[in-house]
Amino acid sequence: MKTNGVAKAALAVGLSATALAQNSCDKVLVPSYDLPVVAAGWQAQLIAGELTKPRSLQFDSSGALLVVESGKGITRHTLKDNGGTCISVSESKTLIDEKTLNHGIALSKDGKTLYASSASAVYAWDYDSKAGTVSGKREIVTNMSNNDLVTRTLLLSQKEDGYLLVSRGSADGNEAQAEVLNNGLSQIRAFDISNVTSSSTKAYNYNEDGVVLGWGLRNSVGVGEHPVTGGIYAVENSIDGVTRNGKDIHENNPGEELNFFGYLNGTKEHQGGNYGYPKCFAVWDVSEIPENDNLKIGSQFAITEENAQTISGNKLTDETCASDYVSPRLTFPAHYAPIDIKFAPKGDVAYVTFRGSFDKTDPVGYRLSSIQFNPTTGEPTISAENSRDALKDIIMNKDNSVCPDKCFRPVGMAFDSNERLWMTSDSTGEIYVLLKTEESPTSTENGTIVTGTDSPQSSASATKAGGDDENAASALWNGWETRALVAAGVVGVAGVLALI
Repeated sequence: MKTNGVAKAALAVGLSATALAQNSCDKVLVPSYDLPVVAAGWQAQLIAGELTKPRSLQFDSSGALLVVESGKGITRHTLKDNGGTCISVSESKTLIDEKTLNHGIALSKDGKTLYASSASAVYAWDYDSKAGTVSGKREIVTNMSNNDLVTRTLLLSQKEDGYLLVSRGSADGNEAQAEVLNNGLSQIRAFDISNVTSSSTKAYNYNEDGVVLGWGLRNSVGVGEHPVTGGIYAVENSIDGVTRNGKDIHENNPGEELNFFGYLNGTKEHQGGNYGYPKCFAVWDVSEIPENDNLKIGSQFAITEENAQTISGNKLTDETCASDYVSPRLTFPAHYAPIDIKFAPKGDVAYVTFRGSFDKTDPVGYRLSSIQFNPTTGEPTISAENSRDALKDIIMNKDNSVCPDKCFRPVGMAFDSNERLWMTSDSTGEIYVLLKTEESPTSTENGTIVTGTDSPQSSASATKAGGDDENAASALWNGWETRALVAAGVVGVAGVLALI
């Protein structure tokens, strides 16, 4: 029998090839595009493909993975777990056949109620995780239809029982409606659903009910809750094609945003503010903006200072933007398009998916990044609101110039019970799993990758089924065999790559 490269590496460090084979991955899936690049300190593997625009993820109490497939419904996937990133889908089925569902999903603490959203409503079902069945569909929140930005992100608070957060974006061509609070557009609201128990219970009207956590938000798709403090954060997709006093500044402005919305414990602090849309936006590149006195990264700037009027009839300036609207906690590069934010269980880091640009000459985004947090205070460890260094890249495309057609576009995330991070790519119909290791991470500085002690490595050097033994060895570098070599302390990731 021909000895493959991984077996050679194992034998070289005294590990049995037979023992390795017993723990190898059953199969390794391969993306149709160039393999993503994974930062040192992480392993990643493609777990599933051929899904229909997979968006948000949720694990149930039985360990099955629920996936919102936009325009299809919710599918349920049971997994074969050999440890690490060596996981495969053993069975898939359609849990909810509902083509209007397009993004949001949440599960009650007891695992018995499943929530999902369409552009117009939030629904609930009784859920049996053991049987993998739902029943008793009912409406929880209604009156959310608009003609654009139709995702309705759902977040069920884990700190304050019974609160369901729903994020709703703007309406194309009717941006001024976002300046009227009771229109319900461009907002995040929280609803007490603890008493919504049956189909006979009256549904909430989004425009009239609930607690307004924030408004003046173009499209805050990603909403997260800090697991220690309960602080609510969201990542904002800002506008495209922006001009300032007649000058095109859309290449590098406005920046995308991380915003803070206070807590659900009744304190009202930091709650209910207006974040500026559709008049005020966050600066990313000061030099691109005309008449930029006193502006810096993260400052709120007026889209135009000439004859601009707010809803109250007062002239809008950079000064009124700064004084009357809430500035972002952190600002990210323009057009990155943040879609989800998930906090690690300890609250020391938040992960953000960036789906990537379409309104920029050179494509940007298309990556998963992290932000360090103080787990006690629930604040980002970078205190300066004008920092360019908040993001550390975890997994990204090798060449963004081929995006968006030939690359992955990260969307939804979820942690499993082993604290592995799962991530969807909607445009390619895929799901990845990522595992943190002990290697040094990679950081982002001004959009340039700066490596740690080890250079970022490809997420897998996989080949299609039917390849020869040497190719199969390459395919498994992110499987159990490679992890065994690293765990044994005899070789780093870079050394494994050299061996195979």
